[in-house]
Amino acid sequence: MRPHRFTPNPATAADNAFQVSGDYPDPEVLAAAAHEEVTRLAKALEAAGIIVHLFEDHDHIRPDSVFPNNWLSTHAGGHVAVFPMYTPNRRHERRADVLELLKARYRVQDVIDYSGLELDDVFLEGTGAMVLDHQERVAYVARSHRADPVALERFCTNFGYEPMVFDATDSNGTAVYHTNVMMCVATEFAMVGLDLIRSESRRTEVAERLRSGGRAVVDLSHHQIREFAGNAIELQGTHGRVLVLSHRAFRSLTDAQKEPMQRNCTLLPIDVPTIELAGGSVRCMIAGIHLSPRRATDPRLQRQEHNALANPEVLPV
Repeated sequence: MRPHRFTPNPATAADNAFQVSGDYPDPEVLAAAAHEEVTRLAKALEAAGIIVHLFEDHDHIRPDSVFPNNWLSTHAGGHVAVFPMYTPNRRHERRADVLELLKARYRVQDVIDYSGLELDDVFLEGTGAMVLDHQERVAYVARSHRADPVALERFCTNFGYEPMVFDATDSNGTAVYHTNVMMCVATEFAMVGLDLIRSESRRTEVAERLRSGGRAVVDLSHHQIREFAGNAIELQGTHGRVLVLSHRAFRSLTDAQKEPMQRNCTLLPIDVPTIELAGGSVRCMIAGIHLSPRRATDPRLQRQEHNALANPEVLPV
């Protein structure tokens, strides 16, 4: 989602310890920088052979729209989930045109909409609140008011995941607001801030569960979590798997930590310092697609679709 009116959201600052508070640059300068960072990310992904659907957001009432994975997730078998959001002004981020694009381009069997749970103050902020292991069918969740157990149970029942919930806090004792800032589950490895998990026994259980599928576990320090090292995502490119993360996150990793990652995928660091002011990084900016395409498209059609999404007044034919 490419924002034209980006700003860190004052309504989310109270419980997002990763969000930077204080004086920001001029709003126009801030918005232009965020716009450029999303553009750069989209171009880098496309250069790696990853299909990108880029939507524009010109509306000032959606300061966090750059993080679409909080309201939307897609799943193999043609299933889509729409989630209830904790902060009222984030509920405007749900967009029918995004869902229509998915239905038009991919085989969507059903859309399960949990957003009505907001009326009961029940929230589950998508793959921000949950880190999903698609192979082992586990939903890892740091307990917070953005991950209500009622909504989590419904999601796991509907989509066939085993919930694995734990308490996690940063070095200041502040609860982790979204699980995906402390954990990334890739195909052959997982990156996780184990020391953030308060219970030693639960910490061991999480590590063993991650390793049970044969993955290497890369343990991240509190400092690396603050640098968004856990906020990465593995994607499929033309020439293999790609781990996308921010430059800030990449720089915080040691060579020893990078080694098991680079054995299995290409690391693709992208600089997104303006977006990170809002308390999220590269993984938060991407809502992954796990749906089967309706038809094969050649590169020209993919580029045509990309241009149409980037310019909403032009529709793909």
